[in-house]
Amino acid sequence: MKRELIGEFIGTAILVFFGCGSVAAAVLFDSFDGLFQIAMVWCFGVTLAIYASRTLSPAHLNPAVSLAMFLAKKINGSRFLLYSLAQLAGSILGAAILYAIFHPTIEHYESIHDIVRGSEDSIVTASMFGEFFPNPGFSEQTGIIEQWQAMAAEFSGTFILVYMIFWLCLPKNESQLTPLYIGMTVAALICLLAPISQGGFNPARDFGPRLFSYFAGWKGAAFPSPDLSFFTVYILSPLAGGALAFFAFYLTKKRGS
Repeated sequence: MKRELIGEFIGTAILVFFGCGSVAAAVLFDSFDGLFQIAMVWCFGVTLAIYASRTLSPAHLNPAVSLAMFLAKKINGSRFLLYSLAQLAGSILGAAILYAIFHPTIEHYESIHDIVRGSEDSIVTASMFGEFFPNPGFSEQTGIIEQWQAMAAEFSGTFILVYMIFWLCLPKNESQLTPLYIGMTVAALICLLAPISQGGFNPARDFGPRLFSYFAGWKGAAFPSPDLSFFTVYILSPLAGGALAFFAFYLTKKRGS
C-alpha cells in the first residue's frame, strides 16, 4: 500500500508541475501561440506522470478515476480514500514547486500590471493554480459563462476521459503507448473545453493547487464566484462524470461481449 500511495503522490505532483506550469508560462511569459500548445504540454505531463508512477501504483492520479475504479471493484473503499488523499497531497507539492520557481516572476507580473494579490484582478495569476470559469484567458470571447455550463464542461470532459481509460486499459487494447493515448485524450479535451472552464477534469489537480494559492496570498480570489462553485464545478462534476463513465463502459462492454 505504501508504494501505491507514493506512486499516486509522485505521479500527481508531476502532472500538476507540467500542467499548471504550462498555464504559468502562458500567463507570465506569453510563451505559447495558442491553446493547442498548452494542451500538448498537458499531454506530455499526463503521459510522463503515468509512466513515472505505473510501476508503483495503478497511476490513477485523479480521484474521479479512482472513484470509477472503486465502482468497478478494482479497488476497495479505503484505497479510494487513501489514493485521493495522496493525489491531493501530490498536487499541492506540484503547485508548491512551481511557486518556488516562479514566485519572483509572479510578483513582477503583478507589479507591472498593478495587480493586488487577493483582489478580483488577481484571478489572472490565481488561474495558474486553480481553475476558473470563464477561463480568464478567453473571457472576452466567451462572455459570461453560467455555472451550469462550467459544470457540464467538467462533467462531460471527465466522462469522456474516464470512459476512454476503461477501454484503453482493457487487456486486448493496453500497450506501452496507453499512457500517451490517455495524455492525448486530455489534450483534445482541453482544446475543446478549456475556454469554458479551464479544463480540469480532475478534483485533485484543481483543489490542491487552489488550496495552495489561497495560503500563498490569493485568499478569496483563489475561489471562483458564486460561492461553492469550486466544489460543484471542479469536484462534484468530475466525480459524477467519472462515476457515469463506469456505468456507460459496463453497459457497452456487456452489450459488445
